[in-house]
Amino acid sequence: MDIFGGGLGAHGEVCGAVVGGLAALSLRYGRVDGEGQAGMKMWSCAFHFMKRFREEAGEGSILCRDIVNVNWMDPKQAKAYHEGEKFLKCAGLTGKAARIMGEVLDFAEAKK
Repeated sequence: MDIFGGGLGAHGEVCGAVVGGLAALSLRYGRVDGEGQAGMKMWSCAFHFMKRFREEAGEGSILCRDIVNVNWMDPKQAKAYHEGEKFLKCAGLTGKAARIMGEVLDFAEAKK
């Protein structure tokens, strides 16, 4: 899933940790056979996950370019990202996203 990096293929769009979290939710609560409607639990979890990510990890955003302040189309900025502290910030974001997702899932499962 390396392609999620840099805001989806190094375009600065949605943080890959958010996309990965949403993909996990879809696998857990989405439609299995492709028919019918996805359950409300999936949508509720997605809402809470994205809200918390934005507030607790993304500094008010879910966009990579806003969170790490990198123009991925600029080779110098991309190189500086990989050689500096911003790379470590993303590693921390991934951990925060996983923690948030775990808490959202725990809450959802407790409501059964």
